[in-house]
Amino acid sequence: MKSIARAISLVENEQEGYAAFLESLRQHAVPVVGITGPPGAGKSTLTDALIGLAIAEGKRVAVICVDPSSPFHLGALLGDRIRLNRWYLDERVFIRSLASRGAMGGLNPKVIEITDLLKAAPFDLIIVETVGVGQSEIEIAGLADVTIVVLVPEAGDEVQTMKAGLMEIADIFVVNKSDRPGADLFIKHLRQMLAPAFSRTTGLLPVIPTVAHEMKGVDVLYQQLLEKIAAAVPNERKSWLLAEKAYLLLQKKRMQGIDKRALKEAIEAEMKTGRFNLYRFVKNGAPQ
Repeated sequence: MKSIARAISLVENEQEGYAAFLESLRQHAVPVVGITGPPGAGKSTLTDALIGLAIAEGKRVAVICVDPSSPFHLGALLGDRIRLNRWYLDERVFIRSLASRGAMGGLNPKVIEITDLLKAAPFDLIIVETVGVGQSEIEIAGLADVTIVVLVPEAGDEVQTMKAGLMEIADIFVVNKSDRPGADLFIKHLRQMLAPAFSRTTGLLPVIPTVAHEMKGVDVLYQQLLEKIAAAVPNERKSWLLAEKAYLLLQKKRMQGIDKRALKEAIEAEMKTGRFNLYRFVKNGAPQ
């Protein structure tokens, strides 16, 4: 586990030789499950429950928790680790918290490379929990083989205004905290909302009620997850997912020379002149 942690640090910090290291990896066909949804939906508690079920089957699980990052030092706030603390000393589970570092899609900028690194390690399942996805922030689709979108009964207004992007990335919808008032009505409305997207080839998206902290419904979710993993991914969608990965990697490569701290220092210097204009600053070129 220590060697895996060091390898992740090598990649995340872009230390010398990390690119050649990634090119040399031999990846295995390890399924990647993305868990996303609004803050407070219970994603970490659900992740904890799924780990327990996978471990009970003898699986080895890697978990990447993408935590909110501080806007000042860009480090992870490590909130997810509190909820997953019972697995810290379990050799069958590897947990790594990453900072989102300002990434708009709820993911760490290096999460694609880190996930591919974990595919070369002896794991049977990789879970990526995002910081909380917005309506148009769907980067998780380019990373996960199966995406779980977690909602709560109080999210009724959010679902009514939910854009098609989030609907498209979901393979499974989970209504967590379904013991709360109004849960049945919310689930009914969600299923009605999903019905127009019904396809004879893909079928109606499952909507599973859970109470994660009591393990209610989590076994049903886990079985549905296994079925989704076992199902063959259509070639067209697989190629689109890989295209999304390639796009993000190319985007990061082009942005590689831009440093946020250097930007901050340059902006502070410009502000002291009293003539700072954000758009002129960007047009003239950011400091490298």
